[in-house]
Amino acid sequence: QVQLVESGGGLVQPGGSLRLSCAASGSFFSINYMDWYRQAPGKERELVASIRSGGSPNYADSVKGRFTISRDNAKNTVDLQMNSLKPEDTAVYYCNALVLSYSYSLSDYWGQGTQVTVSS
Repeated sequence: QVQLVESGGGLVQPGGSLRLSCAASGSFFSINYMDWYRQAPGKERELVASIRSGGSPNYADSVKGRFTISRDNAKNTVDLQMNSLKPEDTAVYYCNALVLSYSYSLSDYWGQGTQVTVSS
């Protein structure tokens, strides 16, 4: 079983910054993709940023130039640096990981979510 634990959410003023972190723990062979999703009230969950092991990051158009995703493969962590935050970035942010087990099966795991609120 794999657990994803997020941290770093909170309340910030427009134009401010926050850094989210997610740590994966458990028994597994490797982690393929590590992603950040978000879900605002009344809206569907959307992909914010994604990074593959050894690959380049990808971003939603709405966050390009403001958010940066990074991962540490040795520590099995993924961070999301969020700058120039806007009220429309307010949402619950979820960490997601596509994990390869020792039996070579792929499984999708989610964190519990962390609230980000951008408001003056």
